[in-house]
Amino acid sequence: MTDISKFLLLDRLAVGGMAEVYRAKSLGVHGFEKIIAIKRMLPQLAEDDEFVQMFVEEAKIAGRLRHANITRIFELGKVQGTHFIAMEYVFGKDLLQIRKRLEATGRRMSPAMAAWIIAAVLAGLDYAHRQRGADGQPLGIIHRDISPQNVLISYDGLIKLCDFGIAKAASRATQTVAGVIKGKLGYMSPEQITGRPIDHRSDVFAASTVLWELLTGERLFGVGSDFEVLQRVRDAKADPPSTRAPEVSQLLDAVVLRGLARDADDRWESAGDMHEALMG
Repeated sequence: MTDISKFLLLDRLAVGGMAEVYRAKSLGVHGFEKIIAIKRMLPQLAEDDEFVQMFVEEAKIAGRLRHANITRIFELGKVQGTHFIAMEYVFGKDLLQIRKRLEATGRRMSPAMAAWIIAAVLAGLDYAHRQRGADGQPLGIIHRDISPQNVLISYDGLIKLCDFGIAKAASRATQTVAGVIKGKLGYMSPEQITGRPIDHRSDVFAASTVLWELLTGERLFGVGSDFEVLQRVRDAKADPPSTRAPEVSQLLDAVVLRGLARDADDRWESAGDMHEALMG
């Protein structure tokens, strides 16, 4: 176990290209303890100004979000030259783990359950997309990395969207370096994967991709080499989920396929609109 300021790191949950995530205890007076998650920047990146800025930007963006379907950020700190974020720990599994378990047992998630999960994700996204600054102007927050790994389901049934690590506010001073594509290829939108400007409808496309996969039990775009995945996402060709899962209704087919439209103008106008369609 490692002590990091007032937190006690218990075990490492995941490691990525920029940071590692630990299950930790927050220690207070009179024996107070609370299980949280600590996201700590990798030590070798601590001197890289660009990565530090991205990490701090994540905390600033996610720290302002207060929604039942978004994991909460408690604190941004720095210990021995390394930045960390203290955030809500969700007692549960991510959607990728759940999907793999279903695949291993030869089952698919029910359409009602899949729609309910993604409707919750869309509710959180719609809240984030609608955030405004102190001047009343839209912040233009886009998650940009909606994927099964970033959807958490608690043991008591709460749905939480996490990891705004590459989320982008349109108003931020320093933009992403040209030519650098971020996010998981198989869950990008056509405009994102080709390096074109994106808006909130890119998140709608990604959420629709996750929903298609939950309904069918198959991958939509993310199979094969990176180049093959890029081509599939760019073309954005998707069969109705019911062709793979007959229990999916035509109405649900239509909701998903509209979210997967190649042209952003043909998609749901907002995450809120798609949420209402799924819950209607």
